[in-house]
Amino acid sequence: MIINIPENSDFSIHNIPFGIFSTADRSPRAGVAIGEHILDLAAVAELDVFDFNTAVLEKDTLNDFISLGKTITKRVRTNIQHWLQQEDSALADKPELFVMQSEASMHMPVSIGDYTDFYSSIEHATNVGTMFRDPKNALMPNWKHIPVGYHGRASSIIVSGESIHRPKGQVLPKDATTPVFQASARLDFELEMGFITGKSTAVGESISIQDAEDYIFGMVLLNDWSARDIQKWEYVPLGPFLAKNFASHISPWIVTLEALEPFRVSGPDQEPKVLPYLEYEGIKNYDIKLEVGIAPDGSEEETVCHSNFKYMYWNMAQQLAHHTVNGCNINVGDLYGSGTISGKDENSYGSMLELAWMGTKPIKMKDGSERKFINDGDTVIMRGSAEKDGIKVGFGEVSAKVLPAK
Repeated sequence: MIINIPENSDFSIHNIPFGIFSTADRSPRAGVAIGEHILDLAAVAELDVFDFNTAVLEKDTLNDFISLGKTITKRVRTNIQHWLQQEDSALADKPELFVMQSEASMHMPVSIGDYTDFYSSIEHATNVGTMFRDPKNALMPNWKHIPVGYHGRASSIIVSGESIHRPKGQVLPKDATTPVFQASARLDFELEMGFITGKSTAVGESISIQDAEDYIFGMVLLNDWSARDIQKWEYVPLGPFLAKNFASHISPWIVTLEALEPFRVSGPDQEPKVLPYLEYEGIKNYDIKLEVGIAPDGSEEETVCHSNFKYMYWNMAQQLAHHTVNGCNINVGDLYGSGTISGKDENSYGSMLELAWMGTKPIKMKDGSERKFINDGDTVIMRGSAEKDGIKVGFGEVSAKVLPAK
């Protein structure tokens, strides 16, 4: 191996995720993560080893590279895997092609034109319905028939590491009849994964369930921040608005579907039977272990959640097929959130709303303080990885610190 890869690294030879990085002497450009290093793809291109217009690797987003299609992006990935393992390959004895991740700054990997967030975990939907409605009718009548979603705000998707300020808005205090304007007192995270599309369609076109995965380039971790008190007041009748659009964070490395292939698993049984355009063959869920930690300012991190992407009731292929069945067009670089990922156990719930059960079960931090929701100064860290038969493919992390409201 040309580069030493630490044991148990998220960025093993089996991964090769794509991202955009820069250093003091390198402008933002395409790279891949390998162990603790980044392989500079723009620098590799100067060796004349690629058979496409490599100017796309010098750009500050991956959109144009992804647009080349999977025939090329898959070949780039497999070539890199081969070169890294051959002592006499094009990468041999060229340390200038690599930089340490610790010395690089990561940027948004794609320019996101549109963002859609789904609501596809049956455990999460049931928990929320139980809290806010009749527990016997926790799920709305449409939930098992369609992948419910809403169109979010692409402009406020930001990359891991950027702090956010606590949002402000209208809330309705308990026992009050009129709202007040204030900083949210119930700031929450939502543990999600997102997929990024790699092909575009025209208005009027639909993507079939059979073709959907051809349109998905790869996946990222997603923290879909939520202001629960603002959300409770505004969401009827049209759903999420200011409670969601102030910020969402994604991890900087896009893990390709090809890297996740070994981790496919069967999803939950879907009853009642879905309509024909949502019927699929094969295995469409992925066994990706997820965790969330909260680090109070100046204190150690406390892990508050262990979940798994395999719990999703609606899979990505169904989400994309449903999204476009009406002729809605999509573009390269669009982001689609899974919705909060919760499991059956209390420690697998993917939001503080559920973990602390609307504040009735506070969670203790290592410094002795308690959390019902997220406090100013807290850093929320999400991690994800898949492991099987000695193969590990990880996403790194998505993290952000919460600052006081402006």
